[in-house]
Amino acid sequence: MNVAFLRRQFSSNRWRVRATLWTAALVAGGTVVFFAKLAEWALHLFDGLVAGRPWLPFLLAPAVGMATVWLTRRYVPGAQGSGIPQVIAATRIAAKGGEVGGLVSLRIAAGKVLLGGFALLGGFSAGREGPSVQVAASILHFSHRFLPYSRAIRPQDLLIAGGAAGIAAAFNTPLAGIVFAIEELGRRLEARTSGVLVSTIIIAGLVAIALLGNYNYFGKLKVAALGDSVILPVLAGGLATGLLGGLFSRLMLWPLYRSDSPLWQWRARHPVLFAGGCGLAVALLGLVSAGASYGSGYAITAQVVAGEVQLPWYVAIARFLATLASYFSGIPGGIFAPSLAIGAGLGSTLAQLQASTDAIPLIALCMAGFLAAVTQSPITSAIIVMEMVDGHEMVISLMAIALLAKAVSSRISPELYQKLATGWLPAPRKGPEA
Repeated sequence: MNVAFLRRQFSSNRWRVRATLWTAALVAGGTVVFFAKLAEWALHLFDGLVAGRPWLPFLLAPAVGMATVWLTRRYVPGAQGSGIPQVIAATRIAAKGGEVGGLVSLRIAAGKVLLGGFALLGGFSAGREGPSVQVAASILHFSHRFLPYSRAIRPQDLLIAGGAAGIAAAFNTPLAGIVFAIEELGRRLEARTSGVLVSTIIIAGLVAIALLGNYNYFGKLKVAALGDSVILPVLAGGLATGLLGGLFSRLMLWPLYRSDSPLWQWRARHPVLFAGGCGLAVALLGLVSAGASYGSGYAITAQVVAGEVQLPWYVAIARFLATLASYFSGIPGGIFAPSLAIGAGLGSTLAQLQASTDAIPLIALCMAGFLAAVTQSPITSAIIVMEMVDGHEMVISLMAIALLAKAVSSRISPELYQKLATGWLPAPRKGPEA
């Protein structure tokens, strides 16, 4: 019996499955790292171009927005927005044996990376983490054709594992990727394949660590134990981020709910011109916020969590509106990093209102709370922010504010990604730009 068991474990087919998936995970992790470096380069280039030229974004943002949307619609339809709704929709379609090439493919993955990076040259408030989900899911799904037999791993499980691998590599945290697969993508992996798929997620995360180092993108938050003082910040932050995040999520669903309104009908007829208008809005918001609303929010958030700057109250509002304008434009770009930046700005404002001598804990709490309110994935949000915290003192408080913010947000808006995914189901190539 033991010999037969060992023979099954080391059969050529089993190891071919492992080798195929692990190779795909290496490619996915490397692609996400390349995406991260491309986005970083684009953000630095934009900052260099507009330095001392406050008028330039009014030319650059509309031009880049229109070019990006035209190229996306012409060559990679299905690559709009974050890509997470597309992956969710693709898992549902694949589970029924349907064709998902319009939602996940190597062409879409390449377009997502290149056009997502290009959009950041226009100063749009968009991130790379959500798009990394679609990129990695596309690569893992492509690997299915190289498996020794078609039923070795279900296509929908590969999509889930790929999406989780994208989060793991983008945030440099395999744990968040695994939780994201369970919490947001919303499927239970088969017991007989869960081990190899989890190892695939971990490998993608380890590739990012190997190539970029064991970094914290926003730096490490040096926090002390909060003790009994945590109750009021959690309650205040949870209510504030839940309300604002729920409103944000509801507004993102506006085109889906009111597709018959004149505004969205005009966008459907003139998507490129509409993107140009969104670019003008992004430029105007950047001007009034002294540039704080431009880009993904990485730089400004890193400064806030390091205690180097205190943000004016209007920065969170400007970032909020700039992210909505960027999303409505139809460019390939996500909302994870901008949401963390909005949460950091809100936390900074609340700390100033409370005259807090140590704003960093409240900033961390509001980052987790706002992200949880927008995505309604509280555990994933808490883990992502927890990876930025140096110590275990805030683990319980991060979980508490994320759950509270999610509870408040759910009274205002349905689950964002799950709702957006329904728009891609009937006609994948003509879904909402999410």
